[in-house]
Parts: sequence; C-alpha cells; structure tokens
Amino acid sequence: MMNSTSPHLTPERLLSRYRDGYFPMADETGRITWHNPRHRAVFDINTYQPKKSLRSSLNAANYTVKINENFEAVINACSKPRDAFDGQWLNQSMISAYIGLHHEGFAHSVEIYKKNTLVGGLYGVHLGGIFFGESMFSTESNASKIAFHHLMLILRANDFILLDSQYLNDHTEMLGAIEISKDAFLETLKNGIQLTRHFKLT
Repeated sequence: MMNSTSPHLTPERLLSRYRDGYFPMADETGRITWHNPRHRAVFDINTYQPKKSLRSSLNAANYTVKINENFEAVINACSKPRDAFDGQWLNQSMISAYIGLHHEGFAHSVEIYKKNTLVGGLYGVHLGGIFFGESMFSTESNASKIAFHHLMLILRANDFILLDSQYLNDHTEMLGAIEISKDAFLETLKNGIQLTRHFKLT
C-alpha cells in the first residue's frame, strides 16, 4: 500500500507514520510516497549471526564503532546515489525531518571509523522495542556490514524485539532478513512500541 504527500515533512508527521507502519521514500520529482507493503522484511535479532565472509573484517580490530557522534554526516552520505542508475530516494525535507528526530532522541546512527575518518555507517528510527532500519553507506569494503553487525549487537543487548528492513532485496536477504506478513508486522509493531528500550552501546 502506498500513498503520497507534499514534499515538506515534519519530524512529528514522520514519527506518526512510523507508528502506523509506514515509511517514506521520495520519487524523482521530490514528492514523498508512504509505503506499507503486504510483506515486510525484518531481522530476528536473537538468531542473528554474522556471515563467515564478514568475520575476518570483524576480527581485524582496525576500526572504531561509535553511535550518534555524527548523525548528519551519516544520513547525508546515505542520501547520495550509489551509481548512475541509482535514484535519490531521500530528499532534503526527509533529511531535515530525520535530523529533527535525532535531536529528539528517536533517530540514531551507527558509525564506523578508521583513523578518525568516517568510512561507513547506517541510521534508523527507534520506537519502543522496534528499530526501523533506513539506509547504510560505506566508502571502504565491508564498512556498512560492520555497522550492521554492531547495530544487531546493540539491539540484542538492549532487548529490542525487531529490526524492520522494509523491502526484501538481495542485500538484506544476504544479511539475514526474512519476510513476514503485513498483519504480523503490524501486530508486532503495536506491541513493540509500548516497550521502553534504550539505544546505547554496552
């Protein structure tokens, strides 16, 4: 299910739509469309295990993990098209709204640094025991996957119950995402947002 709205977006409107199970994307004109698909890609936080191909990077110990140190840099990096064929689904109004949510404590970033340089990261929205993953980026091999791995550790350590990944694609499936029905997702969302959970490194 999808509907649209004007290009301007407030943090309050954005958070309200997340509570109802919707997430935004901007089309090529800048108009924001709201998505609530029949099948939802999610991650089971408690059963997550990193792929064998990632473990050598995780063990390299040549990176530093931080959260919420430079949210704006992360979301701006995520907004850039990956290649000439990749559209820009994140417009300036959405970026401003997410930054507003970050200042209010509802949006967070996981950041990967090498020698004090930001080389990868991700951001998303936190409501109760649900984390809505939005986007990730990397400028070095596996940096975004390392950020994802540490996101899962943070969510597990702080007793989150679900990570939403929106649509299933080759990348999210490779990381371990599965599909559940819209009804199952909305039921989990309804219960999950009532919980009190904190997004913090442990």
